[in-house]
Amino acid sequence: MTTVQIYEIQEAEEAREMARLGVDTVGSVLTSREIWKQDALVEAMAAAREEGLVVSLIPLFSEAELVLEVLGFYKPDLAHFCDTLTDSQGVPLDLAPMIDLQKKVRSAFPKIKIMRSIPIARPGRGHVVPTLKLARELEPVSDIFLTDTWLGDGQDNDPTDPVQGYIGITGLICDWDIAADLVKQSGVPVILAGGISPENAYEGVLRVRPAGVDSCTQTNAVDENGAPIRFKKDPAKVKTLVEETARADRKITG
Repeated sequence: MTTVQIYEIQEAEEAREMARLGVDTVGSVLTSREIWKQDALVEAMAAAREEGLVVSLIPLFSEAELVLEVLGFYKPDLAHFCDTLTDSQGVPLDLAPMIDLQKKVRSAFPKIKIMRSIPIARPGRGHVVPTLKLARELEPVSDIFLTDTWLGDGQDNDPTDPVQGYIGITGLICDWDIAADLVKQSGVPVILAGGISPENAYEGVLRVRPAGVDSCTQTNAVDENGAPIRFKKDPAKVKTLVEETARADRKITG
């Protein structure tokens, strides 16, 4: 069964609604290293647990001491790290600090699983990023991989990565051929993310055969101009995504 993971859930009632819609995992994000203790987030994660959901947390900072303090405070099921692993041209960065942080998290919190975002370029450009090599280096300190769309400097009128130093929330799909190769290579589960929507989840599951799908931008509510509203989900979109994922599972199992 392909699991469904939904970001960014920051409030308790929305967490409960995700459970009612059949979501398996909800993810939250901490955007500030200064204001990281948030009552609303504590309540959202508690509500998710009460509903039997798996809880994931992204800290958008990487200082080891602070990350460990945050994880000790919130105690998520999954610690999700989505730092960019390459420069804007796709050349790998030094992974040693990221590997060291993940080792420290494992040592301090052996019950918290580590999810690591692995960058994959846009369709047809998968060769630009050494996705499979990066994954091999990070697999020994990771429990789950999550594909996400790498934009770098932007190509073919694509924007650059929305949050500097991190990958994600682009609303654009990655190269699914590379994602499928990652699934075949990896000894850990792979979650397919990057522009996953109610319209493409079915095809994505059939082509990539991931352990799960993840959606953020493409299941957000939109404003009057059609732009996604961050931190606000559209329940109808989530419901359809869950249904389409289940439909793909039925197709696979016959």
